[in-house]
Amino acid sequence: MKAGITPYRQSFIYYRSWGYGNKVLLCLHGYGENGDSFSILEQKLQEEFTLIAIDFPFHGKTQWNEPLAFTADDILAILSLIKKDAQPLFLLGYSMGGRVALELLTKFPTKIKSVYLIAPDGLHHNFWHWLATQTFLGNKLFRYTMKNPKWFFSMMEWGYKLKWINKSIYNFTHYYLDDATERELLYKRWTTMGKIHPQISTIKAIIHQHKTPVTLIFGKYDKIILTKNGNALAKGLEDCITITELNAGHQLLKETYSAEIIAMFRS
Repeated sequence: MKAGITPYRQSFIYYRSWGYGNKVLLCLHGYGENGDSFSILEQKLQEEFTLIAIDFPFHGKTQWNEPLAFTADDILAILSLIKKDAQPLFLLGYSMGGRVALELLTKFPTKIKSVYLIAPDGLHHNFWHWLATQTFLGNKLFRYTMKNPKWFFSMMEWGYKLKWINKSIYNFTHYYLDDATERELLYKRWTTMGKIHPQISTIKAIIHQHKTPVTLIFGKYDKIILTKNGNALAKGLEDCITITELNAGHQLLKETYSAEIIAMFRS
């Protein structure tokens, strides 16, 4: 593995690179993770691909000193600093990184050869994420709540008791919101990545127009990212989209499932 830091504007982007293949696979990690998540793929893909994984703003070792906004243009500009000849370009996105991959596809469809998605975010409309990141007042409320979360916790307790919120969502939310530092990071991360908000109708139109191959893996027992959202995307695009469902939850980027992930690139 090669690791390094590339200056970008006033910031410093940390990245990792594996392999020596002539195809560039841009690896996009999940929320709260970093580029190391993809190291399990090095041995199996290194001959075919050069894998590049950056740490997103407020993740890993990246030092983000810009305003709270990160876009698809930023990602391609950073990639060009790391590897100037990033053609052809393949995308691999896990969880939040799946949403980033879909945004890159909608913004730069002619640059993307194939897209591989593992339990990807971005396939359905999340009202709370939209409110917090796409509206001025919603972002203000989001900021206030991260500093004063008691009202939100009370509402969530009622939702859980009334079975409006399942146990996985309940535990997931507490995991990230119980700690003040994690709440501050959540605000910065969501707000910074908020401009990356692909529209499903646009995604479907681009896949249809460019015949872009898209391969997806979901966990059957994932309560956060549901297979049915992938099925909705694939409807009418069965010639371009392949879906696999594993007997697993959300945490799919593990050695345990590496064979199934590698199979995405062989289909």
